[in-house]
Amino acid sequence: MNWFSSISPSTMSTVLGLVSQDPRFNSYKAILFHDLQALRHRIQIVHEAFSTLPKTPLHTVAIKANPVVAILQKIVEAGVGLEAASLEEVHLALSAGCPAEKVIFDSPAKSQDEIEQALRWGINLNADNAEELRRIDRCWDSTGPSPWIGLRVNPELRAGTIATTSVATKSSKFGTPISAGIDSFVSHFQRYPWLTGLHVHVGSQGCRLELLVEGVKRIMQLRREIHAQLGRNQIQSVDIGGGLPWNYRPQDQSPSPTDYVKRLQQEVPELFQEDIQVITEFGRAVHAGCGWAASRVEYVKSTTTEPMAVIHLGADFMLRPVYHPNSWHHELSLFDAHGELKQGESQPTSVAGPLCFAGDVLMRERPLPPVTVGDWLVLHDVGAYTLSMWSRHCSRAIPPVLGHQGSGDLDLLLARETLEDVSSFWSRGVSRRIP
Repeated sequence: MNWFSSISPSTMSTVLGLVSQDPRFNSYKAILFHDLQALRHRIQIVHEAFSTLPKTPLHTVAIKANPVVAILQKIVEAGVGLEAASLEEVHLALSAGCPAEKVIFDSPAKSQDEIEQALRWGINLNADNAEELRRIDRCWDSTGPSPWIGLRVNPELRAGTIATTSVATKSSKFGTPISAGIDSFVSHFQRYPWLTGLHVHVGSQGCRLELLVEGVKRIMQLRREIHAQLGRNQIQSVDIGGGLPWNYRPQDQSPSPTDYVKRLQQEVPELFQEDIQVITEFGRAVHAGCGWAASRVEYVKSTTTEPMAVIHLGADFMLRPVYHPNSWHHELSLFDAHGELKQGESQPTSVAGPLCFAGDVLMRERPLPPVTVGDWLVLHDVGAYTLSMWSRHCSRAIPPVLGHQGSGDLDLLLARETLEDVSSFWSRGVSRRIP
């Protein structure tokens, strides 16, 4: 399996066959799957790609890409840490058994209470701005175990091809702009001796390798200038974020971690010095190709233009593809009720979700074999930024998540929400009576 291997139709067929025979799952209308063997393989590729660094890097995986705790546990077992974008995600990381020293808390809106709690837990922080540095200083305790603190820098680059996932433009809400000037940055490191890191993240899908490398190049230059004025090497860690895109289309040619490291070696050789701890925060590139989703076809309707398959996953699960279809693409496969891949002459077919608004259409005029009620329609490469962005519109229950090792046995990673679970979600803290 290479870095960009997606789950094959033959594996999907085998797994769907197991589902159809398993009384625990065969009545479900929609199921999410995660290939745990593929997940371990991708983490291993990241380890190997960065093995040329003289100092062992800290690799973390972004929780926001996929927050299922059972999956986070597998990540921790593979020897990497977790990146949290909220205090709630910090708690998810600890619940998954991740050591505090391998958890990174990134958020542009950390409250004083959240900072204090994270420091009590021994969590590493990337501060977003000067005010946050002041808040950290108010509660910094130099007598206990001290996590490292970094400062996020906005390198102020051009946007990638998807504006909403480009986070290092001049108008970005993230980080301290590099245009603040060297004197401003030097003053932070003079004032706060516990500030020992720099952090940069350019974006994810839609950001080319040139943008990622340029972001790293700019903060390494900033590090060099800060040290020159300080007269000492205070910045020990450099967090280069994540950002590697995924090949959602067969013709896509995204860079692998090995490609990334080779380019960094060529253009930012000082990143490979012995006194630097490199940190990464990959999410989409690790998770996307490990996940796939299957829904029963509930209805096949005839419109004036093409047949329309109505399924049980829509904008609740595929938020970005529904609202921004030109930017977000997913391949489809069609299987019969027993998990056999369907053949036959393809015809343009629309796929609609279950939500009560007209825009809940996942794809239009996609070539599919003839669709019948009860078929399994499979969405490829949905392991990242799908379930984690689940919408509560229409209060649809979250489907179960099943793990498999290639095409092997099935493990329940997350149970399907029940009617009672959904009711409880919307009524916490309120007395209620259900007839």
